[in-house]
Amino acid sequence: MFRPLEACIGLRYTRARRRNHFISFIALFSILGIALGVLVMITVLSVMNGFQTEVRERILGAASHITINAIDGTGLDDWQAVVAASAKHPRVIGTAPFVRTEGMLTHGQYVSAAFVRGIDPALEPQVSELHNSLLVGDFTELTPGAFNIYLGKYLARTLGVFVGDKVTLVTPQAAITPAGILPRLKRFTVVGIFETGHNQYDNGLAVVHISDAARLMRLGDNVTGVRIKLDDIFAAPFVGEELVASLPGAYRVSDWSKVHANFFRAVQIEKRMMSIILTCILLIAAFNIVSMMVMTVTEKQSDIAILRTLGASPARIMRIFIIQGTIIGMFGALLGIAGGVGVALNIDVIVPAIESMLGTKFLSPDVYLISELPSELQWNDVGIISATAFVITLLATLYPAWRAARVQPAEALRYE
Repeated sequence: MFRPLEACIGLRYTRARRRNHFISFIALFSILGIALGVLVMITVLSVMNGFQTEVRERILGAASHITINAIDGTGLDDWQAVVAASAKHPRVIGTAPFVRTEGMLTHGQYVSAAFVRGIDPALEPQVSELHNSLLVGDFTELTPGAFNIYLGKYLARTLGVFVGDKVTLVTPQAAITPAGILPRLKRFTVVGIFETGHNQYDNGLAVVHISDAARLMRLGDNVTGVRIKLDDIFAAPFVGEELVASLPGAYRVSDWSKVHANFFRAVQIEKRMMSIILTCILLIAAFNIVSMMVMTVTEKQSDIAILRTLGASPARIMRIFIIQGTIIGMFGALLGIAGGVGVALNIDVIVPAIESMLGTKFLSPDVYLISELPSELQWNDVGIISATAFVITLLATLYPAWRAARVQPAEALRYE
């Protein structure tokens, strides 16, 4: 089978047993360096993707994909029409009205700030997973007029309450009484405790029946807004714009990507910076390739001189060493891809095995909300990492190949 001269010689140099064992040693470590860099990049980015997905799911377990409010911030009086119009959108799979307020919850000497959400227990499962986060209680206990309340796990711990205890909600709206202007107070009975896994909600969210919240806020039949769930969370910005255009009247529409924009932007920046730091491992391995190939060029000067004498051009000499270095780099990259994909797909088995062997827990559930290392392998990340490794390896071969092309046959063969 015909193969170009450059490929034949480059492959032969790669397979040949070198007389200089130090060069072979550096070549081996160049391969291992590239493989380690690719493996670590794939594994770390997969773990970061897993954490991002896990936190996003926990946030959206209690938050909504899209929220529609009155544009002036007052109560929404035509919320039934908003629900009906929103439900017609093909991406919408659930809608539910809500009432939201902020206040202070007190129990004895304990006080904690909280944001109170009034929900319809029958419709809430259509827009959130809060019903699946209950540790104690059942949403059926949220009945109109009973003034029952569900608290986040850490909010209940801060107040020192459990099921059956009474808490007092102090709202910022004032009530005019014969004694003067007083803050509006209402006692609620704790009937349940939930844990979403996200500190913002477990520390500060209280849930009551929507009619109780509307009565407390004196909204009558109005609500604060409508929450919407989509079949694809990443379509929320586009669906939000479409709903604004299709709904009758003027409304303020926000989605989860805007409400939690700072958090997810921080995660993206962290992931980007981590990728840059891990790329330095590949650059270190590339320096090994450069030094190995420079020594190879020095060792093969007589061979290069003979090839030049036989008519090989400098460009063909360059291609020989580019092929040799690229083969070494790509072999390391393939090892790293195989190892990285294997580790990323089996990290739920590997990490517990290491923890069991060391007798420790890397992410203690007493300290961290996520106690297991999640992993989500994204093949586009694997492709980007592979392309980066290939480009770095290719660039690392250019200087040694250029030096090989500059070898003068007469000088190289003078002392042979």
